[in-house]
Amino acid sequence: MNTLRRSLVRTGTLALLLLVGLALLLATLHRFGIFNVWVLPLQPVGAFFLCGGLLCYLGALGVQIWQGRVPPTEPPVLARDRSHRWLWGSLMALLIVLNVPTFLMTYHMTHVRSPGQVGLGVAKPVSTTLPSDRGLDYATHQIPLQGDGFLEAWFVPTPTAAPRGTVLLFPGNLGTKGSQLISPAQTFTQLGYDCLLVDFQGVGGSSGNTITIGMKEAQDVVRSLQYAAELDLPTPTILYGVSMGSVAIMRAIAQAGITPDAVILELPFAHFLNAVRSRLRYHGLPAFPTAELLVFWGSVQHGVNGFRHNPIHFAPAINCPTLLIHGEQDKWTTVAEINALFANISAPKQLVVSPEAGHHQLIGVDRALWDAQVAQLLNSV
Repeated sequence: MNTLRRSLVRTGTLALLLLVGLALLLATLHRFGIFNVWVLPLQPVGAFFLCGGLLCYLGALGVQIWQGRVPPTEPPVLARDRSHRWLWGSLMALLIVLNVPTFLMTYHMTHVRSPGQVGLGVAKPVSTTLPSDRGLDYATHQIPLQGDGFLEAWFVPTPTAAPRGTVLLFPGNLGTKGSQLISPAQTFTQLGYDCLLVDFQGVGGSSGNTITIGMKEAQDVVRSLQYAAELDLPTPTILYGVSMGSVAIMRAIAQAGITPDAVILELPFAHFLNAVRSRLRYHGLPAFPTAELLVFWGSVQHGVNGFRHNPIHFAPAINCPTLLIHGEQDKWTTVAEINALFANISAPKQLVVSPEAGHHQLIGVDRALWDAQVAQLLNSV
């Protein structure tokens, strides 16, 4: 019996260690672009090793319970010591299997690497398109932050003689001002608004190497608004955000008390944990407890509380005209979640849900609809 129990424990431990080793190997291969791991059947393979290891431990536990029914062949104290060591060893193995891969995955997804830098983290996104490529005049600004940090921004003036106001634009996760904000700026400048296109820290031309999905980016929104006031840019001031950018705007309103004259929120999520779960399901990975562990380790690594990062709870603080834009085919956030978020906004508001759009800017799917809705909002300010 003891031999059987030890064999089951060893087999279970081996299965769990193989799972950790496989996860690290695949992460490394994916990180260096050697292999696209998302084409592999990750869910059944992971379930095989995880469930197999746990079943071995349960089998060993069953053997131990059965042994308790027969006369002991060793002193009771020694038997209890073996039992305790086995229990603590099993718990430690399980904790390692669950936490090491999620810790590394979290670090990789929330850090960026400069060109040529080796290590965990995604390659730092850069802007490959300039406003001048779309016929827009612009000037590059550096918005100073505390310490040596800065945000890079493009100021794009309207060609009209008397600007109607200023729009500050913020990109989504791993997006840049060049990849996501130039097309909207074209419309805003044609409507008579100066534009300030801002890279969050960690992307584009800005300093930094971390991404917090709107949590610390909210402070970038606050600083950008202060900088616009320092430049004495014309008012009213409108804030436009894409995905994470819209979440950062909402968080800045709710927690920092900023008071823009209007906001355009495109593709926000309602609950951070749900947004993580939906991405895991899309890639065929178990949502529980992976999502909870990713949010936990992200909170630890960046000194924030991701479990309370829920725009649906930021929405009641919005007290200015609001345009909320969503795609019905969005894989990350459901229409029901957006409707609930929209219901929490008490200010004058408009919701646009495009049947054709997914988690993509509406301006790239139906520009006429995007332009018309934006113009309608701006005419109400």
